Amino acid sequence: MADELRTHDGLTLRYRSWSRDPDSTLPPVVLLHGFAADARLNWEGPGVVEALVARGRRVYALDARGHGGSDRPHDDTYYGESLMARDVGLLLDRVGADRVHVVGYSMGAVVAVLATARDGRISRLVTGGIGAGAVEVGGLDTRVMPPELVAAALTAEDAADAPERTRAFRVLADAAGGDRLALAAQIRAVHRDALPLDRITVPTLVLAGADDPLATRPEVLASAITGAELAVLPGDHLTVVRDPGFAGAVTAFLARG
Repeated sequence: MADELRTHDGLTLRYRSWSRDPDSTLPPVVLLHGFAADARLNWEGPGVVEALVARGRRVYALDARGHGGSDRPHDDTYYGESLMARDVGLLLDRVGADRVHVVGYSMGAVVAVLATARDGRISRLVTGGIGAGAVEVGGLDTRVMPPELVAAALTAEDAADAPERTRAFRVLADAAGGDRLALAAQIRAVHRDALPLDRITVPTLVLAGADDPLATRPEVLASAITGAELAVLPGDHLTVVRDPGFAGAVTAFLARG
């Protein structure tokens, strides 16, 4: 089922919800997708939603601003993970629970960290698809994914003209039916400040693909969050979420809280 939220700066965001037991007393789970994806592509297709629902969880997945069914302005001022974290707070208001678990992947993991540092309703956190870059450069690893090259790939007239190093993001955006100008605006506004990792005090699981160039040395991130656990699974940035172990690790970790 799809519903809408109105943001503080006038955008309309879409989110989806799933449940087999709407009266469940377990904390709801909020899923935050990665750059150029959307809720269905990142979470429903790989089976993460089904795995959680089968465990009796109510699940909510937000299409971030500029992505999926949400509004897609082309102005950079509407973007950045800090604004997206503020949007998560609005979704938590709508969910109306005192305790919520949050799972974020890639861009969504950065958003999840920012939201968890701000909002006491988040009682358990899973980050996926980020590693040492979250500690060393403040979010997605811009050393591997230079924003200017990603923007160039997204705005090139033809995919063949996109910089080879970042062409995969253009391919993903086209495959997902993304608005490339909106995505370019987000990547130009990507979070570059230090993440408030020292303010994460809830149980946290750091998930990473063994061959993910955007999540190298995930143990550095796990060490920067008090008490965080680490799980490394087979796959790269685009494939690890489809490994059965990914959904299994998420559901098992959240079931402990």
